[in-house]
Amino acid sequence: MTEKFASETLNCADAEFDLTLRPGRFTDFIGQGKIRERLELSVAAAKGRGDVMDHVLLCGPPGLGKTTLAYILGSAMGANVKATSGPILAKPADLAGMLTNLEKGDLLFIDEIHRIQKSVEEYLYSAMEDFAIDIVLDQGAHARSVRLNLPRFTLVGATTRSGLLSAPMRSRFGTTNRLDYYSAGELGQVVRRSARILDVDIADEGAAEIAARSRGTPRIANNLLRWVRDYAQVRADNRITRDIADRALSMLDIDRHGLDEMDKRILSTIIEKFSGGPVGISTIAVSVGEEPGTIEEVYEPYLMQQGLLARTPQGRTATASAYRLLGLEPKAGESRERT
Repeated sequence: MTEKFASETLNCADAEFDLTLRPGRFTDFIGQGKIRERLELSVAAAKGRGDVMDHVLLCGPPGLGKTTLAYILGSAMGANVKATSGPILAKPADLAGMLTNLEKGDLLFIDEIHRIQKSVEEYLYSAMEDFAIDIVLDQGAHARSVRLNLPRFTLVGATTRSGLLSAPMRSRFGTTNRLDYYSAGELGQVVRRSARILDVDIADEGAAEIAARSRGTPRIANNLLRWVRDYAQVRADNRITRDIADRALSMLDIDRHGLDEMDKRILSTIIEKFSGGPVGISTIAVSVGEEPGTIEEVYEPYLMQQGLLARTPQGRTATASAYRLLGLEPKAGESRERT
């Protein structure tokens, strides 16, 4: 896949989503108040100087709004947003082609920036710091390096694994902003806003029920809203109440704590097959039929946030809260008494 095609593909996907639920302005973006305030200040300062913004790093779990904030920054600066992702930039030539097509003030958005190849990452250093890149022409004894000056641009990097970014890369960003999980109240606002856009008749209690089961993540809240909308259309006269939301989400095996079937399978496996742990992630993965990376990145963060799972040097252990959730009694005198 070429860099140009990859960029156009991402732009098309984002444009389609823009027509649905993605906020386009800071005023429409719900939650992440401190980050939003910092970014608004940076935009105002850069526009006041007639300059470009400093490079911005957005990190945090999937679905919290990193891509949305990148596009909002572009809109606020009146700049074009050129988007790509780390895995697509396989060699320096891929990045060079994108950088040389930038215009002054453009915003380059790289999703999953921690997955960029090392050789490509090092190519970014001079682009970010000096707004220039060195291109090698010819090969062997005739090889020579030519420096190309780039227009001043803003790089916005997004990552779900900030710890995998090298120190030199991280230090070249002017600001690092970590997005946190949303509260149930904030997610309720997200659901109500999305319901208005989708022209869905929803009661506040119905929105609250969806928000409570959305694992603190707006993307999940919007996906669940679409499902509940379909359920209400077919079985509930097109209105979402708390009871309708409960029945629709129960059909997906999502309980009132936001846990799905795999969450419960992981907890029950640790408790019933391995006496509550500690047990290694690879062993858990084989037992539940899921990839270790998926468990670590998709399921574990929420289970740990809810105090149902603990990591120890020896492996994963189920907490007392996990026992109670599954209707079991924790064994006395063991580390599972942590909540």
